[in-house]
Amino acid sequence: MTRARPIPETVTIHVPFRIVKRGGRKEMILPAKTGITHRRTDSPIIKALARAFRWKRLLDSGVFTSITEIAADEKLSFTYISRVLRLSTLAPDIVEAIMDGHQPRSLLLGDLLDGVPASWKDQRSRWSVVE
Repeated sequence: MTRARPIPETVTIHVPFRIVKRGGRKEMILPAKTGITHRRTDSPIIKALARAFRWKRLLDSGVFTSITEIAADEKLSFTYISRVLRLSTLAPDIVEAIMDGHQPRSLLLGDLLDGVPASWKDQRSRWSVVE
């Protein structure tokens, strides 16, 4: 079988997208009409969640008796640890959405560290979960 036209040496593909800065990083955003579903996990938020639940487990198990002890062991500030620990009080569905990459695009780690509402209902209204 022979080809009617030779294979070109260069192929050009046009992909419409835009680049936005997000938390000091650049992120590629595809237009909504592409139909491509993209799960975007946010590494800084996931790392903070992992730390929060680990530190909470260490406090609950008695390995550490205070945030001050964790701060000394981790060589981090007391205030940072106390702010990150609040993430362990997030509603389970919000944590799951973040882990699956379904959190709102506008949600940044700084937003979460600024304060977590006490009630899960208030959390859900502040950070609506998207698919």
